[in-house]
Amino acid sequence: MRVLLINGSPHKEGCTNRALQEVSDTLNQEGIETEIFWIGNKPIGGCIGCRKCGEIGQCVFDDVVNQIRDKVHAADGFVFGTPAHYGAASGNMTAFMDRLFYSELRGCNNKGLYMKSAAAVISARRAGTTAAFDQMNKYFTIQEMPVVSSRYWNQVHGAAPEQVEEDLQGLYTMRVLGRNMAYLLKCQEAARNAGIKLPEKEAPIFTNFVR
Repeated sequence: MRVLLINGSPHKEGCTNRALQEVSDTLNQEGIETEIFWIGNKPIGGCIGCRKCGEIGQCVFDDVVNQIRDKVHAADGFVFGTPAHYGAASGNMTAFMDRLFYSELRGCNNKGLYMKSAAAVISARRAGTTAAFDQMNKYFTIQEMPVVSSRYWNQVHGAAPEQVEEDLQGLYTMRVLGRNMAYLLKCQEAARNAGIKLPEKEAPIFTNFVR
């Protein structure tokens, strides 16, 4: 089993990475293979709603969103990490997730995300974590992904990685998250081995508020 941890911070070795590393180490202790992937600090454009992904099977903008797709399809679970910028996920992380999730749904029939365990991790110097946490979880629940919880909301605090080391509860929360994700992944594997099928798929229905 393999978990892909995605670092959406502009700083590759910053506070967000420290939090993800704590989750990763715990997953490794539970026998789960991991990879931390940094989306980089080059500008990532947002989704323009062109719907070309439904025709070509990937985003029309060929950047890190497409480059990570094979890793996404090979993963059994995900942890998406971001710093809190103005009480929200970083701009690059928001654009990255908008395009990844939309193009997976339309272009790949959601095969890279559907029923795969997911969690969000937020880092901040002081505040904005819970708002960003709520924002991130919405991506998972709209794509039928089981959301993995911890003993507290998944957040660490500090302005530098060495300050995160002092956030003992935050690091504890990351370790609980790692163990909970490992447990759920093993449960899913046991279900597959027992022949338990995924939920029956029903054709989606789309409506709006204008009749």
